Amino acid sequence: MHNSNYNVTKLDSLLIRFIGSPQSGWIDIGEKRSTKGDFLYKLTTSKAAMKNITLIPGETTHIFLDILANELNLNRERLQKEYEIQTPHKEGVFVPNTYALPIGISEKMVIKILLNQSMNQMKNLATKIFGQYDEKKWFHFVTIASIIEKESANIDEMPIVSSVIYNRLKKNMKLQMDGTLNYAQFSHTKITSGRIKDDKTPYNTYMYSGLPPYPVCNVSFAAIKAAIFPAKTAYLYFVKNKNGVHNFSCNYSTHLTNINYATK
Repeated sequence: MHNSNYNVTKLDSLLIRFIGSPQSGWIDIGEKRSTKGDFLYKLTTSKAAMKNITLIPGETTHIFLDILANELNLNRERLQKEYEIQTPHKEGVFVPNTYALPIGISEKMVIKILLNQSMNQMKNLATKIFGQYDEKKWFHFVTIASIIEKESANIDEMPIVSSVIYNRLKKNMKLQMDGTLNYAQFSHTKITSGRIKDDKTPYNTYMYSGLPPYPVCNVSFAAIKAAIFPAKTAYLYFVKNKNGVHNFSCNYSTHLTNINYATK
């Protein structure tokens, strides 16, 4: 404080040591004018003013950064820049959760905190499952999990949707899944025949074979586990029915029948 030209003395130093240790990080000392004694007391007792920000499973980082900028009054472009500086992964690196973040935090620090917390959780889960964390292997499963997250109606369906992905890949069939086109800013965009025709990015699994080059969203651990441990089925197709869940089938003729029932 002395180096920042605040009027403090050795007596103030002794006083604050008597009161307790100053809090680290961001703290909320209120907006009212305080006496020096009150100010020093608040330095040791006040807590950070926090705001809860929720990232839901299946949401893209593009939308999440929009939310962070809006809720914490941060610069959206700086958030994007910091994200690109601090991680090589375009998508799928944040663990969906509710995060308590201090008001007044910088763009650099909020990305650092979210990445540290998320990556620690991912590495812990990877170590429990595989005995080690292999980044390339892990994000291969995150990519599959992101499609599962976008396509599944509920957690119970996830291993079955996962099996369809693996079954189609094994047969060299295009995945042809709408969810892969809900990447980045298109997270909530309805997929139309026009969009399928016009989107030339490698996220378009109607146009290109195999998996997209990156995850399409941030994923839950349930989706990651489903990607690693798919159900054992012969299913190749699925369509959402009138109850909001999916009917799965092994052949195209049954799939067409399921489509007809779903659209009547």
